[in-house]
Amino acid sequence: MSWIKTIPYEQATGKLRKLYDRVKGPDDNVDNIMMSHSLRPHTMEGHMAIYKYVLHHSGNTIPKWFLELIGVWVSALNECEYCVEHHFAGMKRLLGDDVRAKELFEAINDGDVDVAPLTDSQKMALGYAAMLTLTPSGITEDIISALRSAGFEDGEILEINQVTAYFNYANRTVLGLGCNTEGDVIGLSPNNPDDPDDWGHS
Repeated sequence: MSWIKTIPYEQATGKLRKLYDRVKGPDDNVDNIMMSHSLRPHTMEGHMAIYKYVLHHSGNTIPKWFLELIGVWVSALNECEYCVEHHFAGMKRLLGDDVRAKELFEAINDGDVDVAPLTDSQKMALGYAAMLTLTPSGITEDIISALRSAGFEDGEILEINQVTAYFNYANRTVLGLGCNTEGDVIGLSPNNPDDPDDWGHS
């Protein structure tokens, strides 16, 4: 669960219950990261909106599995096992290639994405995500230009930036409040990328 008080689904009322009903998975399960917001439902609503629009929106053009991989990489750099476990499972499901997923996980676990089965441009994107996570003040315009030269459009660079920023936020929510995966259903994600209110999971 977490180190602070949380309100379980069966005790939730009012706005919190409505938010839980939007985000819940099978058997009324609410992920602990979302339940950690239960004493301030307005912050949960903000988290939900950022997560859905940054990671699961039809306006994104980078494949969803790679956006999830960025999240796994950032979470590994931050030593956030909760988000690594959740989002690796989601990435693996979206990728549909268990062997490649295993190789990607091993590379991330070893901290060496240069050996991962990825294109050079994808490795460059992960390098940018690492800098933004660990040494953000070291990023220069030249790095953005290099991503552009590697084939990323500016909107896609923004996608990489926002996914990286979101996971740093999520990791600090989890690590700072002691969230664990007890009771969570691992690897679910919203199916409908066009409707912010549709949190149907699989």
